[in-house]
Amino acid sequence: MLDRKYILQNLDAVRQNCLERGVKCDLTQFVEVEQRRKEADTAAQEFNRLANENAKSIGGLKDPQQRAEAVEAGRQLRAQKDAAQKLVDQLDAELLAIQRTLPNMAHPNAPRGVDDQANLEVARGKYQPRQFDFPVKDHLQLGSAKGWIDFEGGARTTGQGFYFLGGELVLLDLAIQQLAVEHLLQRSFVPTITPDLARADILEGIGFMPRGPETQVYSVENTDLCLVGTAEITLGGLYAGQTFEAESLPLRLCGISHCYRTEAGAAGRASRGLYRVHQFTKVEMFVFCLPDQSDALHEELRQIECELFDLLEVPYRVVDTATGDLGGPAYRKYDLEAWMPGRGEHGEWGEVTSTSNCTDYQSRRLNVRYKEKEKKGTQFVHTLNGTAFALSRALIAVLENHQQADGSVRIPPALQPYLRRDRIG
Repeated sequence: MLDRKYILQNLDAVRQNCLERGVKCDLTQFVEVEQRRKEADTAAQEFNRLANENAKSIGGLKDPQQRAEAVEAGRQLRAQKDAAQKLVDQLDAELLAIQRTLPNMAHPNAPRGVDDQANLEVARGKYQPRQFDFPVKDHLQLGSAKGWIDFEGGARTTGQGFYFLGGELVLLDLAIQQLAVEHLLQRSFVPTITPDLARADILEGIGFMPRGPETQVYSVENTDLCLVGTAEITLGGLYAGQTFEAESLPLRLCGISHCYRTEAGAAGRASRGLYRVHQFTKVEMFVFCLPDQSDALHEELRQIECELFDLLEVPYRVVDTATGDLGGPAYRKYDLEAWMPGRGEHGEWGEVTSTSNCTDYQSRRLNVRYKEKEKKGTQFVHTLNGTAFALSRALIAVLENHQQADGSVRIPPALQPYLRRDRIG
């Protein structure tokens, strides 16, 4: 969340940022509550000062009546101080509730616009969309014909939007995971398998809404636990309330987890098959760093995502995400959109990864700090996240781009050591 002092000193900028990001905010109320809080805090301190002075005077009073009156006056002053402090705490909570609804400030160079139509293409991958000399099939046609993808079985056992992967597609799924982990190990990432559940306060700290009518989160009834939609939640929460030594940063983590999302209202041809499902596996990058490191690390995460999809020999483009399409915690976000030949009539771009610099927005909510040697106090770290592979969408990209006329699928050389074959099907 944004720092309270920053909000008060930059009201116009914060208000404009909310407008550009489509977030309603009442900063007038915020200012009014802060003024009341300051007045109550001043009163609490004054009552405390008077009570201390009164307590010091009692020892010098010889007259029992005067002494009793001073004791009573002290009791009343303490009561007034406690009442004023209770009001301070109440108003602090009101301010915090408003703070938590405000989005992070957007990078000055992020495209301004209300939705993804304003996203700005900034790069293309090594490979161009392929020209097919046979009728193109989408991943669902390819996978169903081979018994690789079974949504009917998923519906019978679990419900609509769940599925079984089978046969050689499982081997391809595991190969893509191994490729990601090996690649990230070379970039100093620490591999981690995270819990599939997290407490609601951790989700809130990361910037997700774990409850409410618009949530995309599955909650576990009669507990404060939720199924995670990304390992960003558990990796970010791993160091909640902790303080790093500055020289230990940046810390790069690679998290492997299942992800669960309700995907309410996500229907239509663009969401067909594996593109938008309720459960999938994901390899996630997460970084804790010093504030002056985060911009460069954001570009590094973007580069890693590009390297991985170049290894899959999949055409893609990178877009700088517009302010109206940024999630609340993001200062800047890049999306990588892969070419999906089976999508639409002639193929379309589909988002497969994203990477965000969240500056100190999440660390303030989770209280993750760093300390420098020979310096007093602590500061908030910066956090970044990026998708290495969301496996369901990576599978779409490989199946559709590398399909052959006979229904088989060519395996890119980078995956062959893990799959031990050059084609499947």
